[in-house]
Amino acid sequence: MSPKDEKKPLLANRNADNSQLEKENFTRYRSLEHSNGTGTNKQVNQSITYTWTNMNVYTKNGKSQNVYDTFTSCCSGSLKNRTEKKQLLNNVSGSARPGELLALMGSSGAGKTTLLNSLTFRSNRNVMESGVRSINGIPVNSKLLTAVSAYVQQNDLFIGTLTVREHLIFQAMVRMDRDIPYEKRMARVEDVIQELSLSKCQNTIIGVIGRIKGLSGGEMKRLSFASEVLTDPPLMFCDEPTSGLDSYMAQNVVSVLKSMASKGKTIICTIHQPSSEVYSMFDKILLLANGRTAFLGSTNDAIEFFKTLGVSCPKNHNPADFFIQLLAIVPSQEMCSFETIDTVCEAYENSSYKNDMIEHQKQLFAASKSSLDYWGLSGLENVSSPYKASWMEQFSAVFWRSWLSIKKEPALTKIRIIQTLLVAALISFIFYNQHLDQDGVMNINGALFMCISNMTFQNVLAVINVFCSELPVFMREHHSGMYRTDVYFLSKTLAEVPIFLIIPIMFTSIMYYIVGLNPKFIHFLTAILFITLVSLVAVSFGYFVSCASGSISIALSVGPTFVIPFLLFGGYFLNVGSIPYYFRWLSVFSWFKYANEGLQVNQWADIDVINCNRANTTCPRSGHAVLESNNFLESNITMDIASLFILIIVFRFMAFLSLLVRTTRK
Repeated sequence: MSPKDEKKPLLANRNADNSQLEKENFTRYRSLEHSNGTGTNKQVNQSITYTWTNMNVYTKNGKSQNVYDTFTSCCSGSLKNRTEKKQLLNNVSGSARPGELLALMGSSGAGKTTLLNSLTFRSNRNVMESGVRSINGIPVNSKLLTAVSAYVQQNDLFIGTLTVREHLIFQAMVRMDRDIPYEKRMARVEDVIQELSLSKCQNTIIGVIGRIKGLSGGEMKRLSFASEVLTDPPLMFCDEPTSGLDSYMAQNVVSVLKSMASKGKTIICTIHQPSSEVYSMFDKILLLANGRTAFLGSTNDAIEFFKTLGVSCPKNHNPADFFIQLLAIVPSQEMCSFETIDTVCEAYENSSYKNDMIEHQKQLFAASKSSLDYWGLSGLENVSSPYKASWMEQFSAVFWRSWLSIKKEPALTKIRIIQTLLVAALISFIFYNQHLDQDGVMNINGALFMCISNMTFQNVLAVINVFCSELPVFMREHHSGMYRTDVYFLSKTLAEVPIFLIIPIMFTSIMYYIVGLNPKFIHFLTAILFITLVSLVAVSFGYFVSCASGSISIALSVGPTFVIPFLLFGGYFLNVGSIPYYFRWLSVFSWFKYANEGLQVNQWADIDVINCNRANTTCPRSGHAVLESNNFLESNITMDIASLFILIIVFRFMAFLSLLVRTTRK
């Protein structure tokens, strides 16, 4: 009797037990509390067997998707290579059952992440895929899978100024169904904190690497799990949950997954190189090699399977390391490696393990009904909105978090205030007590333009530094269906309004009378208005640059560069009447021009006498003459105010559109 035949009775008994368990699970229903957009709850089976059949993934024709890459490919003579397709996954099939922790394993490049992305409908636009993904034998799409599953990504992204409890409260407000009362949400937060052993750190700041000390790596990973299990999903996917953790923390994290699986959840995770202790916690493993299935079964069956091939894992050796090394493609021994992979994969294709898995899938398909009503999933296919919370609930939660993050990071606010005080003091001392003479005219105009420039660069850079750092968090949460793009953008911009109003008011109040500007109070208030509007325009422009740029480094490089043309057309370095006609369209967007004209009109319009203390020179002897020399019109002050308001709206609208475009990319 062959080893494979000896294994069949054991497999048959095991499958019989699992089939009985599944029959019991199929009769148990619970409310997943997923809304169809009208507030109606849908009943969803508590236990899920997730299967995938003949998954194939190819790269599309050519990796380059933009003009620059196409140009460089042509120049390097590599255009021919761009037309070649590469198969990343080759007819990969498998299943994960309730109560099981399944690990996707393999060497680097074996296809682990590609398979996980394909199973969760998260493959990017540069690949083509085929195959069937099913829940309890019923084929599903992305919307249905998202409704009953959770996905824990490899990188932990949080708003670092929040505490663990505050983060989970926010997650409960946007992830849980709108019909669930607030008290039940908070009770669920308490349960999750206890379940994932976060009690000791529940009031600890999450932290920002290199800036704010907070949670350890293991605690952050458990917090990621906590965020996903708030809705008690029956199916979970985890991408490299032990990445970046030491062996103790890795074992701790996998034990959390094992504990969740023991409560009936179906958990699928990728893992790169687990220790022997971590490996022993997995119920099943799926070994991938060069995009093919090398084995799918229990950890003990894996050892037996490779024994039948004449390769035994040495005693006191980590089986995971043994399998990965055996199936790796060694750079200097590619042919030998490919032969080994082909031998193992062919052996698995013809083994009882593969046959039992296929038979199990057939049983699921046969047992499933043609209607999704049988599993309580019928309403989910017509879900009109992917969001659990209403628009107002989303706005309240995101605004609360945005305001809390600003409030709980006083260091950043202090730096902005100190910067404002220092620059205001510097301008005040340099331009102290200017007189109404020819030197004073030049100095006052310089001080006014300096105020505009300072407000611009200070606020543009402040927005880029903060907004860009939070964009990855937004992108992940938005794609997880937590809240809308307009909700985030509106909440974020409104939460930051107070600080961007206080700064220009404080700045103007300090330097205005010290410099010796127009002493009338109405002119002081008008100056505050213009400098505040400049601040808000700069903030809007900063939002636009942040949303349009791919990273904070790009935004910091591009932002100041684009400000320079607007600065040159501001009427200080170049007279507005001398702007070349082919650049006048660009000057329309220059807030420097409108603010400079408005501030100078505010300063000089009612100044009747200016002393001329220079012999043999033509001097402007009144404020009107100063304005005329700069081609500024007194009647334009209302239009200048309106133009600044319009630019605030235009730049924010452009920022929102840029953010919207980014969210539509996969």
